[in-house]
Amino acid sequence: MAALMFIGIVVIAASSGAIFKPGEWYDSLRKPTWTPPNWAFPVVWTLLYAAIAYAGWRVWTLSGWSLPMAFWGVQIIVNAMWSWMFFGLRRMRLALADVIALWVSILGFILTSWPVSEIAALLFLPYLAWVTIAAFLNYSVLRLNSRS
Repeated sequence: MAALMFIGIVVIAASSGAIFKPGEWYDSLRKPTWTPPNWAFPVVWTLLYAAIAYAGWRVWTLSGWSLPMAFWGVQIIVNAMWSWMFFGLRRMRLALADVIALWVSILGFILTSWPVSEIAALLFLPYLAWVTIAAFLNYSVLRLNSRS
């Protein structure tokens, strides 16, 4: 039952990306040459969301309400807010602050969950790497499209 709860929470968070899509506005923005291709985003996020759900469930079953689970909860909320901020509100600076908070909460989960479940912590490493890329992409798009 707990596994279904984590899957449900992750699906709700992921739906933000389905509701607030890039669209014409994003397509019109200048982007760095190293921007991943559009097809990569849903593929990578699907794999990451599966890992996020499993890691959360695993730590929950081993430690219940705990500091790692607080970080897990923060990261899933902040994760869900990014698409709304960037694509919905078109507030790239606000989205950048959000993705930095996301990065910190992911790192917090990794560090605090390691003693509980090394597997859960390791599953968050690709997530941290992808969010690092996303943060630099957010920053780069903001800089390339700022009116100086």
